[in-house]
Amino acid sequence: MRFIFRPPAEHAAGLLTLPWDEPLEEWQDERLLEVAHRGISRHVVRFVESDGHVYALKEIDERLARREYRLLGRLEEMGLPAVSALGVCVERAPRGDTPQDAILVTRFLDYSMSYRYVFAHGHAARPVDQLIDAMVELLVRLHLAGLFWGDCSLSNTLFRPDAGSIAAYLVDAETAELHPSLTAGQRDFDISYAAERVGGELFDLQAGGLLPDDVDPVEIAAELPRRYHALWDELTREELLRPDEQRYRVAARVDRINELGFDVDEIELKTTDEGVRLRVHTQVAETGRHRNRLFALTGLEVTENQARRLLNDLTSYRGYLEQKEGRSIPETVAGHRWRAEVYDKVMALVPESLSDRLAPAEIFHEILEHRWFLSERAGKDVGTTAAAKSYIDAILPNTPPTLALPGGEPAPEG
Repeated sequence: MRFIFRPPAEHAAGLLTLPWDEPLEEWQDERLLEVAHRGISRHVVRFVESDGHVYALKEIDERLARREYRLLGRLEEMGLPAVSALGVCVERAPRGDTPQDAILVTRFLDYSMSYRYVFAHGHAARPVDQLIDAMVELLVRLHLAGLFWGDCSLSNTLFRPDAGSIAAYLVDAETAELHPSLTAGQRDFDISYAAERVGGELFDLQAGGLLPDDVDPVEIAAELPRRYHALWDELTREELLRPDEQRYRVAARVDRINELGFDVDEIELKTTDEGVRLRVHTQVAETGRHRNRLFALTGLEVTENQARRLLNDLTSYRGYLEQKEGRSIPETVAGHRWRAEVYDKVMALVPESLSDRLAPAEIFHEILEHRWFLSERAGKDVGTTAAAKSYIDAILPNTPPTLALPGGEPAPEG
Protein backbone atom coordinates (compact mmCIF):
# COMPACT_ATOMS: atom_id res chain seq x y z
CA MET A 1 0.00 0.00 0.00
CA ARG A 2 0.99 3.59 -0.50
CA PHE A 3 -0.33 6.63 1.37
CA ILE A 4 -0.25 10.13 -0.07
CA PHE A 5 -1.23 12.80 2.44
CA ARG A 6 -1.12 16.59 2.63
CA PRO A 7 0.14 18.50 5.68
CA PRO A 8 -0.41 18.73 8.58
CA ALA A 9 1.28 15.35 8.85
CA GLU A 10 0.08 14.71 12.39
CA HIS A 11 -3.50 14.51 11.12
CA ALA A 12 -2.59 11.76 8.68
CA ALA A 13 -0.42 9.88 11.19
CA GLY A 14 -3.40 9.15 13.42
CA LEU A 15 -5.16 7.39 10.53
CA LEU A 16 -2.34 5.02 9.59
CA THR A 17 -3.40 2.36 12.12
CA LEU A 18 -6.79 1.86 10.47
CA PRO A 19 -7.33 -1.52 8.70
CA TRP A 20 -6.46 -0.25 5.21
CA ASP A 21 -5.87 -3.77 3.86
CA GLU A 22 -9.54 -4.71 4.41
CA PRO A 23 -12.57 -3.65 2.30
CA LEU A 24 -13.92 -0.39 3.70
CA GLU A 25 -17.42 -1.79 4.29
CA GLU A 26 -15.95 -4.52 6.55
CA TRP A 27 -13.96 -2.21 8.83
CA GLN A 28 -14.45 -2.65 12.56
CA ASP A 29 -12.81 0.09 14.59
CA GLU A 30 -13.82 2.13 17.63
CA ARG A 31 -12.95 5.32 15.76
CA LEU A 32 -15.73 4.80 13.19
CA LEU A 33 -18.58 7.28 13.44
CA GLU A 34 -22.15 7.39 12.25
CA VAL A 35 -22.91 10.74 10.64
CA ALA A 36 -26.61 11.40 10.88
CA HIS A 37 -26.76 13.84 7.99
CA ARG A 38 -24.90 11.92 5.31
CA GLY A 39 -26.43 11.70 1.87
CA ILE A 40 -26.70 8.95 -0.71
CA SER A 41 -23.43 7.81 -2.28
CA ARG A 42 -22.59 5.56 -5.22
CA HIS A 43 -19.64 4.25 -3.22
CA VAL A 44 -18.97 2.87 0.24
CA VAL A 45 -18.34 5.84 2.54
CA ARG A 46 -17.27 5.66 6.20
CA PHE A 47 -16.50 8.35 8.75
CA VAL A 48 -13.73 8.18 11.37
CA GLU A 49 -12.54 10.34 14.24
CA SER A 50 -8.82 10.77 14.86
CA ASP A 51 -7.13 13.19 17.26
CA GLY A 52 -10.22 15.34 17.56
CA HIS A 53 -10.84 15.56 13.80
CA VAL A 54 -13.45 13.80 11.67
CA TYR A 55 -12.72 12.44 8.18
CA ALA A 56 -14.78 10.94 5.37
CA LEU A 57 -13.31 7.87 3.62
CA LYS A 58 -14.60 6.91 0.17
CA GLU A 59 -13.64 3.69 -1.63
CA ILE A 60 -13.26 4.45 -5.34
CA ASP A 61 -11.37 3.39 -8.47
CA GLU A 62 -7.69 4.28 -8.02
CA ARG A 63 -7.42 6.41 -11.15
CA LEU A 64 -10.45 8.45 -10.12
CA ALA A 65 -9.23 8.69 -6.52
CA ARG A 66 -5.85 10.11 -7.57
CA ARG A 67 -7.54 12.57 -9.92
CA GLU A 68 -10.12 13.73 -7.36
CA TYR A 69 -7.42 14.10 -4.70
CA ARG A 70 -5.40 16.42 -6.95
CA LEU A 71 -8.44 18.40 -8.07
CA LEU A 72 -9.79 18.96 -4.55
CA GLY A 73 -6.35 20.19 -3.54
CA ARG A 74 -6.38 22.68 -6.39
CA LEU A 75 -9.87 23.91 -5.46
CA GLU A 76 -8.72 24.45 -1.88
CA GLU A 77 -5.75 26.49 -3.09
CA MET A 78 -8.17 28.63 -5.13
CA GLY A 79 -10.37 29.23 -2.08
CA LEU A 80 -13.42 27.62 -3.64
CA PRO A 81 -16.27 26.14 -1.53
CA ALA A 82 -15.46 22.43 -1.60
CA VAL A 83 -14.47 19.76 0.87
CA SER A 84 -10.76 19.50 1.59
CA ALA A 85 -8.79 16.38 0.62
CA LEU A 86 -6.35 15.10 3.23
CA GLY A 87 -4.95 12.12 1.34
CA VAL A 88 -5.43 8.93 -0.62
CA CYS A 89 -4.49 5.29 0.00
CA VAL A 90 -3.52 3.54 -3.25
CA GLU A 91 -1.99 0.25 -4.38
CA ARG A 92 -3.92 -1.70 -1.75
CA ALA A 93 -3.37 -5.46 -1.58
CA PRO A 94 -5.97 -7.49 -3.56
CA ARG A 95 -8.56 -9.64 -1.78
CA GLY A 96 -7.87 -13.02 -3.31
CA ASP A 97 -7.98 -12.44 -7.06
CA THR A 98 -9.98 -9.21 -6.75
CA PRO A 99 -8.08 -5.89 -6.84
CA GLN A 100 -9.10 -3.35 -4.20
CA ASP A 101 -10.05 0.22 -5.02
CA ALA A 102 -8.25 3.17 -3.51
CA ILE A 103 -9.60 5.11 -0.52
CA LEU A 104 -9.89 8.90 -0.73
CA VAL A 105 -9.74 10.75 2.61
CA THR A 106 -11.40 14.15 2.95
CA ARG A 107 -11.80 16.37 5.97
CA PHE A 108 -15.29 16.35 7.41
CA LEU A 109 -17.09 19.66 6.85
CA ASP A 110 -18.14 20.62 10.37
CA TYR A 111 -21.81 21.44 10.95
CA SER A 112 -22.72 20.50 7.38
CA MET A 113 -25.80 18.55 6.30
CA SER A 114 -27.15 16.67 3.31
CA TYR A 115 -30.26 18.01 1.63
CA ARG A 116 -32.24 15.11 3.09
CA TYR A 117 -31.23 16.07 6.59
CA VAL A 118 -32.23 19.70 6.00
CA PHE A 119 -35.76 18.64 5.03
CA ALA A 120 -36.08 15.91 7.66
CA HIS A 121 -35.02 18.07 10.60
CA GLY A 122 -36.22 21.57 9.73
CA HIS A 123 -32.84 23.29 9.59
CA ALA A 124 -34.12 25.95 7.17
CA ALA A 125 -37.15 28.23 7.17
CA ARG A 126 -37.57 27.92 3.38
CA PRO A 127 -35.59 24.79 2.56
CA VAL A 128 -36.34 24.57 -1.17
CA ASP A 129 -35.61 28.22 -1.95
CA GLN A 130 -32.54 28.34 0.25
CA LEU A 131 -31.05 25.10 -1.07
CA ILE A 132 -31.61 26.09 -4.71
CA ASP A 133 -30.17 29.57 -4.16
CA ALA A 134 -27.14 28.06 -2.42
CA MET A 135 -26.62 25.56 -5.23
CA VAL A 136 -26.95 28.27 -7.88
CA GLU A 137 -24.35 30.44 -6.13
CA LEU A 138 -22.03 27.45 -5.82
CA LEU A 139 -22.40 26.59 -9.52
CA VAL A 140 -21.77 30.18 -10.58
CA ARG A 141 -18.69 30.45 -8.38
CA LEU A 142 -17.29 27.17 -9.74
CA HIS A 143 -18.03 28.14 -13.34
CA LEU A 144 -16.34 31.52 -12.92
CA ALA A 145 -13.28 29.59 -11.78
CA GLY A 146 -13.39 27.39 -14.89
CA LEU A 147 -14.63 24.25 -13.15
CA PHE A 148 -16.93 21.96 -15.13
CA TRP A 149 -18.65 19.82 -12.50
CA GLY A 150 -20.32 17.23 -14.70
CA ASP A 151 -22.32 15.72 -11.83
CA CYS A 152 -24.07 18.58 -10.06
CA SER A 153 -26.88 17.48 -7.77
CA LEU A 154 -28.21 17.95 -4.27
CA SER A 155 -26.67 14.60 -3.34
CA ASN A 156 -23.20 15.79 -4.32
CA THR A 157 -23.52 18.98 -2.31
CA LEU A 158 -23.25 19.67 1.41
CA PHE A 159 -25.09 22.54 3.06
CA ARG A 160 -24.22 24.53 6.17
CA PRO A 161 -26.31 27.12 8.09
CA ASP A 162 -24.86 30.57 7.50
CA ALA A 163 -26.37 33.45 9.49
CA GLY A 164 -29.95 32.81 8.45
CA SER A 165 -29.11 31.52 4.98
CA ILE A 166 -27.45 28.33 3.74
CA ALA A 167 -24.02 27.92 2.16
CA ALA A 168 -23.30 25.11 -0.32
CA TYR A 169 -20.08 23.12 -0.80
CA LEU A 170 -18.99 20.73 -3.52
CA VAL A 171 -18.42 17.30 -1.99
CA ASP A 172 -17.93 15.00 -5.00
CA ALA A 173 -15.50 15.91 -7.80
CA GLU A 174 -15.14 12.56 -9.58
CA THR A 175 -16.29 13.96 -12.92
CA ALA A 176 -15.11 17.55 -12.50
CA GLU A 177 -12.62 19.20 -14.85
CA LEU A 178 -10.71 22.44 -14.33
CA HIS A 179 -10.23 24.68 -17.39
CA PRO A 180 -8.93 28.23 -17.92
CA SER A 181 -12.55 29.15 -18.68
CA LEU A 182 -15.76 27.37 -19.63
CA THR A 183 -17.70 27.55 -22.86
CA ALA A 184 -21.40 28.35 -22.86
CA GLY A 185 -22.01 24.72 -23.86
CA GLN A 186 -20.14 23.36 -20.84
CA ARG A 187 -22.07 25.64 -18.51
CA ASP A 188 -25.37 24.74 -20.15
CA PHE A 189 -24.64 21.02 -19.72
CA ASP A 190 -23.96 21.49 -16.00
CA ILE A 191 -27.12 23.57 -15.55
CA SER A 192 -29.38 21.19 -17.50
CA TYR A 193 -27.97 18.16 -15.71
CA ALA A 194 -28.37 19.84 -12.33
CA ALA A 195 -32.01 20.71 -13.06
CA GLU A 196 -32.74 17.13 -14.09
CA ARG A 197 -31.06 15.64 -11.02
CA VAL A 198 -32.63 18.13 -8.62
CA GLY A 199 -36.09 17.40 -10.01
CA GLY A 200 -35.57 13.68 -9.46
CA GLU A 201 -34.24 14.19 -5.95
CA LEU A 202 -37.22 16.36 -5.02
CA PHE A 203 -39.60 13.70 -6.37
CA ASP A 204 -37.75 11.24 -4.14
CA LEU A 205 -38.30 13.51 -1.15
CA GLN A 206 -41.94 13.84 -2.10
CA ALA A 207 -42.35 10.06 -2.16
CA GLY A 208 -40.82 9.90 1.31
CA GLY A 209 -43.19 12.52 2.69
CA LEU A 210 -40.40 15.05 3.32
CA LEU A 211 -41.33 17.67 0.71
CA PRO A 212 -43.86 20.40 1.60
CA ASP A 213 -47.21 19.90 -0.14
CA ASP A 214 -47.00 23.22 -2.01
CA VAL A 215 -43.63 22.41 -3.65
CA ASP A 216 -43.73 21.20 -7.26
CA PRO A 217 -40.48 19.36 -8.18
CA VAL A 218 -40.95 20.14 -11.89
CA GLU A 219 -41.40 23.85 -11.20
CA ILE A 220 -38.36 24.00 -8.90
CA ALA A 221 -36.22 22.11 -11.43
CA ALA A 222 -37.19 24.67 -14.08
CA GLU A 223 -36.47 27.54 -11.68
CA LEU A 224 -32.84 26.51 -11.11
CA PRO A 225 -31.61 27.48 -14.64
CA ARG A 226 -33.54 30.76 -14.48
CA ARG A 227 -31.90 31.75 -11.20
CA TYR A 228 -28.50 30.65 -12.48
CA HIS A 229 -28.71 32.75 -15.65
CA ALA A 230 -29.96 35.77 -13.70
CA LEU A 231 -26.99 35.61 -11.31
CA TRP A 232 -24.49 34.85 -14.07
CA ASP A 233 -25.72 37.83 -16.08
CA GLU A 234 -25.54 40.12 -13.06
CA LEU A 235 -21.93 39.15 -12.45
CA THR A 236 -20.56 38.98 -16.00
CA ARG A 237 -22.57 41.26 -18.32
CA GLU A 238 -20.98 44.27 -20.01
CA GLU A 239 -22.50 47.72 -19.61
CA LEU A 240 -22.29 50.69 -21.98
CA LEU A 241 -21.68 53.89 -20.02
CA ARG A 242 -21.88 57.58 -20.89
CA PRO A 243 -18.92 59.72 -19.75
CA ASP A 244 -21.07 61.63 -17.24
CA GLU A 245 -22.31 58.47 -15.49
CA GLN A 246 -19.14 56.35 -15.27
CA ARG A 247 -18.31 57.04 -11.66
CA TYR A 248 -21.66 56.29 -10.04
CA ARG A 249 -22.53 53.42 -12.39
CA VAL A 250 -19.24 51.64 -11.62
CA ALA A 251 -19.77 52.12 -7.88
CA ALA A 252 -23.36 50.87 -8.15
CA ARG A 253 -22.26 47.76 -10.07
CA VAL A 254 -19.57 46.92 -7.50
CA ASP A 255 -22.05 47.43 -4.63
CA ARG A 256 -24.56 45.13 -6.34
CA ILE A 257 -21.94 42.39 -6.79
CA ASN A 258 -20.96 42.71 -3.13
CA GLU A 259 -24.61 42.44 -2.10
CA LEU A 260 -24.82 39.14 -3.99
CA GLY A 261 -21.97 37.75 -1.89
CA PHE A 262 -19.13 38.16 -4.40
CA ASP A 263 -16.04 40.35 -4.50
CA VAL A 264 -14.69 42.26 -7.50
CA ASP A 265 -11.29 41.16 -8.71
CA GLU A 266 -10.75 43.69 -11.51
CA ILE A 267 -12.65 46.48 -13.28
CA GLU A 268 -12.08 47.03 -16.99
CA LEU A 269 -13.19 50.19 -18.83
CA LYS A 270 -12.78 50.07 -22.61
CA THR A 271 -13.37 53.08 -24.87
CA THR A 272 -15.35 52.30 -28.04
CA ASP A 273 -17.14 54.32 -30.71
CA GLU A 274 -20.38 53.67 -28.85
CA GLY A 275 -19.06 54.86 -25.50
CA VAL A 276 -17.22 53.32 -22.55
CA ARG A 277 -17.80 49.61 -21.96
CA LEU A 278 -17.64 48.38 -18.37
CA ARG A 279 -16.54 44.83 -17.62
CA VAL A 280 -16.24 43.56 -14.07
CA HIS A 281 -14.13 40.50 -13.35
CA THR A 282 -15.65 38.76 -10.36
CA GLN A 283 -13.41 37.12 -7.80
CA VAL A 284 -13.98 33.36 -7.81
CA ALA A 285 -12.80 32.56 -4.27
CA GLU A 286 -15.24 32.63 -1.39
CA THR A 287 -15.71 36.28 -0.51
CA GLY A 288 -13.77 37.22 2.59
CA ARG A 289 -13.78 40.96 3.25
CA HIS A 290 -15.96 40.79 6.36
CA ARG A 291 -14.48 37.50 7.49
CA ASN A 292 -10.92 38.87 7.33
CA ARG A 293 -11.90 42.06 9.11
CA LEU A 294 -13.62 40.19 11.94
CA PHE A 295 -10.62 37.90 12.33
CA ALA A 296 -8.26 40.88 12.55
CA LEU A 297 -10.42 42.53 15.21
CA THR A 298 -11.43 39.51 17.30
CA GLY A 299 -9.51 36.41 16.22
CA LEU A 300 -12.76 34.62 15.30
CA GLU A 301 -12.81 32.46 12.15
CA VAL A 302 -16.34 32.33 10.74
CA THR A 303 -18.13 32.40 7.39
CA GLU A 304 -18.67 35.62 5.45
CA ASN A 305 -22.37 36.01 6.31
CA GLN A 306 -21.73 35.25 9.97
CA ALA A 307 -18.89 37.78 9.99
CA ARG A 308 -21.15 40.46 8.53
CA ARG A 309 -23.73 39.83 11.27
CA LEU A 310 -21.16 39.76 14.08
CA LEU A 311 -19.46 42.93 12.82
CA ASN A 312 -22.79 44.73 12.99
CA ASP A 313 -23.12 43.75 16.65
CA LEU A 314 -19.51 44.78 17.30
CA THR A 315 -20.21 48.20 15.76
CA SER A 316 -23.32 48.57 17.91
CA TYR A 317 -21.35 47.62 21.02
CA ARG A 318 -18.63 50.12 20.15
CA GLY A 319 -21.26 52.86 19.97
CA TYR A 320 -22.63 51.78 23.34
CA LEU A 321 -19.16 51.90 24.91
CA GLU A 322 -18.42 55.36 23.51
CA GLN A 323 -21.71 56.72 24.83
CA LYS A 324 -21.24 55.08 28.23
CA GLU A 325 -17.62 56.15 28.70
CA GLY A 326 -17.87 59.53 26.96
CA ARG A 327 -14.84 59.00 24.77
CA SER A 328 -13.84 57.63 21.39
CA ILE A 329 -13.02 53.91 21.38
CA PRO A 330 -10.56 52.67 18.71
CA GLU A 331 -11.99 49.87 16.56
CA THR A 332 -9.27 47.42 17.62
CA VAL A 333 -9.97 48.08 21.30
CA ALA A 334 -13.70 47.72 20.73
CA GLY A 335 -13.06 44.42 18.95
CA HIS A 336 -11.10 42.96 21.84
CA ARG A 337 -13.64 44.16 24.38
CA TRP A 338 -16.61 42.85 22.36
CA ARG A 339 -14.93 39.46 22.10
CA ALA A 340 -14.26 39.26 25.86
CA GLU A 341 -17.32 41.07 27.22
CA VAL A 342 -20.00 39.92 24.77
CA TYR A 343 -19.16 36.99 22.49
CA ASP A 344 -17.10 34.84 24.87
CA LYS A 345 -19.42 35.62 27.77
CA VAL A 346 -22.47 34.51 25.76
CA MET A 347 -20.84 31.39 24.33
CA ALA A 348 -19.76 30.32 27.83
CA LEU A 349 -23.46 29.96 28.65
CA VAL A 350 -23.91 27.18 26.06
CA PRO A 351 -23.68 23.81 27.86
CA GLU A 352 -21.38 21.14 26.44
CA SER A 353 -24.39 18.89 25.81
CA LEU A 354 -25.74 21.40 23.26
CA SER A 355 -22.48 22.34 21.55
CA ASP A 356 -23.15 19.96 18.63
CA ARG A 357 -26.29 21.78 17.46
CA LEU A 358 -24.78 24.61 15.40
CA ALA A 359 -21.43 26.29 14.83
CA PRO A 360 -20.62 28.76 17.64
CA ALA A 361 -20.94 31.82 15.39
CA GLU A 362 -24.26 30.52 14.08
CA ILE A 363 -25.53 30.12 17.64
CA PHE A 364 -24.48 33.70 18.37
CA HIS A 365 -26.30 34.89 15.25
CA GLU A 366 -29.43 33.02 16.36
CA ILE A 367 -29.17 34.66 19.79
CA LEU A 368 -29.02 38.09 18.15
CA GLU A 369 -32.14 37.25 16.16
CA HIS A 370 -33.83 36.04 19.35
CA ARG A 371 -32.83 39.25 21.15
CA TRP A 372 -34.54 41.29 18.43
CA PHE A 373 -37.70 39.19 18.75
CA LEU A 374 -37.79 39.47 22.55
CA SER A 375 -37.05 43.20 22.45
CA GLU A 376 -39.85 43.82 19.96
CA ARG A 377 -42.25 41.93 22.20
CA ALA A 378 -41.09 43.72 25.35
CA GLY A 379 -40.90 47.16 23.74
CA LYS A 380 -37.33 47.62 24.98
CA ASP A 381 -33.88 46.11 24.53
CA VAL A 382 -33.72 42.98 26.70
CA GLY A 383 -29.95 42.65 26.36
CA THR A 384 -27.79 39.94 24.84
CA THR A 385 -27.24 37.95 28.02
CA ALA A 386 -30.94 37.65 28.80
CA ALA A 387 -31.66 36.72 25.18
CA ALA A 388 -28.92 34.11 25.28
CA LYS A 389 -30.34 32.46 28.39
CA SER A 390 -33.83 32.41 26.87
CA TYR A 391 -32.56 30.99 23.57
CA ILE A 392 -30.43 28.31 25.24
CA ASP A 393 -33.29 27.24 27.49
CA ALA A 394 -36.15 27.28 25.00
CA ILE A 395 -34.84 27.00 21.43
CA LEU A 396 -31.38 25.44 21.20
CA PRO A 397 -32.40 22.11 22.85
CA ASN A 398 -34.98 21.62 20.06
CA THR A 399 -32.41 22.20 17.29
CA PRO A 400 -31.21 18.88 15.80
CA PRO A 401 -27.48 18.16 16.09
CA THR A 402 -25.37 18.50 12.96
CA LEU A 403 -22.27 16.62 14.10
CA ALA A 404 -21.16 12.99 13.88
CA LEU A 405 -22.54 10.49 16.38
CA PRO A 406 -20.71 7.44 17.78
CA GLY A 407 -21.10 3.97 16.27
CA GLY A 408 -20.73 3.40 12.54
CA GLU A 409 -22.30 1.54 9.69
CA PRO A 410 -21.19 2.09 6.10
CA ALA A 411 -23.16 4.53 4.00
CA PRO A 412 -25.37 2.77 1.48
CA GLU A 413 -24.14 2.43 -2.08
CA GLY A 414 -26.18 4.35 -4.61
